[in-house]
Amino acid sequence: MRQEKKIQQGKIIKQISNDYTVKTDDELIVCKARGKFRNLGITPLVGDNVEFENNYIINILPRKNELVRPSIANVDQAVIVMSTEIPAFSTDLLDRLLCIIEYNNIRPIIYISKLDLLSNEELKNIENYINYYRKIGYLVYTDLKIKEIFKNKITVFVGQSGAGKSTLLNKLNSNLHLQTGEVSKALGRGRHTTRHVELINLLDGMIADTPGFSKLSFIDMTNSDIRDNFIEFNEYRSLCKYQDCMHKNEEFCEIKKRVNKGNIIESRYNNYIKFIENKVIK
Repeated sequence: MRQEKKIQQGKIIKQISNDYTVKTDDELIVCKARGKFRNLGITPLVGDNVEFENNYIINILPRKNELVRPSIANVDQAVIVMSTEIPAFSTDLLDRLLCIIEYNNIRPIIYISKLDLLSNEELKNIENYINYYRKIGYLVYTDLKIKEIFKNKITVFVGQSGAGKSTLLNKLNSNLHLQTGEVSKALGRGRHTTRHVELINLLDGMIADTPGFSKLSFIDMTNSDIRDNFIEFNEYRSLCKYQDCMHKNEEFCEIKKRVNKGNIIESRYNNYIKFIENKVIK
């Protein structure tokens, strides 16, 4: 009689269609998911720690966080790759990503690409943004010094198609040979060249190159959640007259006062107001 394999544990590092590659301490095993997950409306994600038996995932261990787009779980940090040109730099998009990533208890890190395409005046404008985001507590990188952040971390790369996620990964390890795509000048965005989510061993950690996105929403986030994840607001909000101040129409709002004084950059405040009024971007 053939002996049944014992229950094992591992981490999903790759998903293509219904095939999940699970990494254990010493091997990679391709598994399917049991039908019970479909019946429960649960989908295993890359990054999930799972139990499996006879090449079938039978249990998903508790997640510390998850992202919907890209679909990945148990992430330590997210590198937001923002292009300065083609596609153009967008504070709207950057602030959306920062807010959503903060809400999911993931550490956001900003990487600015394509600075070499800017004129001196344009570069000065981008540097003003870089200095502000650093001032309020974010790590912002523009070069390969970013290598220092990956050790013992699971990192996801997010940003528009064409912003340079795969290009940056190729610079971090030239042996990856990840496909990069041309940017459509007519559309102002890149073609979607990354077809699946996969964790890659790199720089003593694990990183994911993920598809670009065309739509981003504040899923399950209330207006208060959006407010609370604009991190510089929290420095001043105790000075507002009302404890639950939304920093919009209220009198004696310290946040609005700090915007007028230049302590809070105007683009951040304007984006915040836009977000709480309309939570979906197309």
